[in-house]
Amino acid sequence: MTEKQNQEAAAADLKTAAETPVNPKEAAAPEAPAPETASAAQTTKKASGTAKAPAQKKRAPAKSRAARRTPQAQSDDVPPPLPPVEGVPDLNDPLLYINRELNWTEFDRKVLDEACDPKTPLLEQLKFLAIFHNNLDEFFMVRVANIIRQFKIGAPSTSADGLAPVKQLAEIRRRVLGMLTRAQNHWKQKLLPELAKKGINIVRYKDLTVKQKDFLEGYFLNEIYPILTPQAIDAGHPFPTISNISINILIELESEDGNVRYARLKCPNNMPRFIFVPRTKESAYAELGFNSNGRDDDIILIEDLIREHLDKLFSGHKVKKSFIFRITRNTDLEIEEDEADDLLAAVKDFIDQRRFGDVIRLEVEHGSDPALTNFLTEKLDLLPFQVFRIKGPLAMSEFMPLIGLDRPNLKDAPYKGLEPAFIAEGDVFPTIKSHDVFLYHPYESFNGVLEFIREAASDPQVVAIKQTLYRCGSNSPIVAALIDARRRGKQVTAVVELKARFDEERNINWAEEMEKAGVNIVYGFAGLKIHAKLCLVVRRESEGMCRYVHISTGNYNPGTAKIYTDYALFTANRDICSDVSDLFNVMTGYSDQTKYRELVVSPHSTRNAIIAHIEREIECHKKSGKGEIILKCNQLVDRAIIRTLYAASQAGVRISIIVRGICCLRPGIPGVSENITVKSIVGRFLEHARAYYFRHGGNPFMLIGSADLMPRNLDGRIEVLTPVLDKNIRDRIKATLDLQLADNVQSWELLSDGSYKRLSVPKNGKAVDSQSVLAKHYGWAE
Repeated sequence: MTEKQNQEAAAADLKTAAETPVNPKEAAAPEAPAPETASAAQTTKKASGTAKAPAQKKRAPAKSRAARRTPQAQSDDVPPPLPPVEGVPDLNDPLLYINRELNWTEFDRKVLDEACDPKTPLLEQLKFLAIFHNNLDEFFMVRVANIIRQFKIGAPSTSADGLAPVKQLAEIRRRVLGMLTRAQNHWKQKLLPELAKKGINIVRYKDLTVKQKDFLEGYFLNEIYPILTPQAIDAGHPFPTISNISINILIELESEDGNVRYARLKCPNNMPRFIFVPRTKESAYAELGFNSNGRDDDIILIEDLIREHLDKLFSGHKVKKSFIFRITRNTDLEIEEDEADDLLAAVKDFIDQRRFGDVIRLEVEHGSDPALTNFLTEKLDLLPFQVFRIKGPLAMSEFMPLIGLDRPNLKDAPYKGLEPAFIAEGDVFPTIKSHDVFLYHPYESFNGVLEFIREAASDPQVVAIKQTLYRCGSNSPIVAALIDARRRGKQVTAVVELKARFDEERNINWAEEMEKAGVNIVYGFAGLKIHAKLCLVVRRESEGMCRYVHISTGNYNPGTAKIYTDYALFTANRDICSDVSDLFNVMTGYSDQTKYRELVVSPHSTRNAIIAHIEREIECHKKSGKGEIILKCNQLVDRAIIRTLYAASQAGVRISIIVRGICCLRPGIPGVSENITVKSIVGRFLEHARAYYFRHGGNPFMLIGSADLMPRNLDGRIEVLTPVLDKNIRDRIKATLDLQLADNVQSWELLSDGSYKRLSVPKNGKAVDSQSVLAKHYGWAE
């Protein structure tokens, strides 16, 4: 085909995608009878790496989701099956790979399934719905933006499956439309009415009483009207720049002389989006923001209130039409590191530029006037496939604050992880020096990590602390401890990754605050993101300087540590501590070191190390049989590693993979991957830990750390995997992996056709909810 014919075919595909109606059956899956439940009998072995904790009072554990799970029937709008694989193809054949972007949509479909599960508490349903929408926002900002760029420049496919960009865009739209319809219908038809029955009334302005409307009239005029800025759109007023993911109103006006005019109004993002309007009691305007009680309130959205008062903004004009809209911009822009003398300045410039990235998606409320929508589409220079009509509130990713409502009966019971004994007993460094210590968050409290760093800050024998920071959250106690350590005269170095997507501004603020306190700040590494999770403590002891290291799969963020599952290892092992010291020198200075004693470090050795251990497992299996590999990670995308896993399967090695997010490997293909199973666990806690286990003929080897099996982690980041040298800790992690592989409550199995099947409890079998088992084993509900 000629280039012109290719472009015409592409345009036709996208036009079809834009016009294809959503299957109405996507709206709600039929409910199946609840399964019989039983407690999971499996438990995990405790490692000697954690000293026995003092006896603690056990409270009633949170009710297991196994006891309330209702399997959801598959939607009719499921992805089309991948074509069958005939014979045994070359392991580079595109048929053996699943498209990365399309597989990601199936991850978000699992999140949506949690939101639509009638057995999930109502506010937890709302939480999952907000997460589903937030995931979509980031997906369009980053991944879809990249595919649209490829499509516009006519670039060939770069995906392992060979799917052209235009085909990817068409299929993404089809799947997203189906999921949005299901999400919107669940909100309107089920969740919203059920919340109202429980006294959480999220209503429209038109549903309020006359008294409430009169009260809001004054609130609008006094609190909102003064900060609104309507922007005319005409020859003298060019179309304004629209902020990324802001909520806006487009208005068509008619002047007194009959001329049609247009205006845009941005809803202020420095005012509460949720307005809690009292039904009976008197309230001051300042009290209309978030109210955790809210039992006597009706909740309306600020954009609803503003639209009802548009006439007050346009004197001498009649409001003819209006609708609410929201745009998503490309945020995956390049930071010009090679041309920048100052990485901090380059990142600051990047943050400013990101506000003006290309528009990728336009969301308009359902029922918006077609002519007015076309006017906006043309002004934004968008194609029809980029326009999404939303039945319900826009920006549902912003509904997360409502989870803070004081309705404990509508949420999962609060969970408190086990407090590590070595912290409670105050013998942090002697314990770590005597043996490695392992923590499994959130089942074991993140306080263990906080106290390790606080103890290092206050201990007069500690002379230096070195720390990587990627996403440390708001009001970070880690940052406070590092500042405290510096004020106590210790040498403190923080390697702050400024390029952590969507956390750049926060990291800059933390870095500048620490720098003012005298902390030695290193602003990342040109050309690479520093994703490794490391803390090195140097302590003066009787025998000389001793080093202690914390290595983790998760960020130094107490907030996410409560909802993400992560591994943490404390060690005084000389080789590992020496490796970490050397790596900090690489990150802060001019060291060219690429080989380490124990650590596996990206971008130099991670891919090669994983492949080498897979190949060693193949050789061990040939000699003695019983070859086994277990991989647990967030993403599995790298083609070289997938090819080697296929070769291991062909050799007879049994391979079990737990992947939370994207998986491009096709399991269960005869002659290629029939010995590989892939499952995903989506539940209360986000599965974030990474572990790579190889049986190696009875001499097992295991790595844990920050690296996923994606090219960006293997080639574009500084990542660290550490071997688990303590047998008891290794056995303990292996036991949790076996437990998760047995999970039949929160698990989905990836099939050879690229689809996922939700696992269910076998008839007369036992329910195994791995997260519930681990939660009961370690902690308790408050």
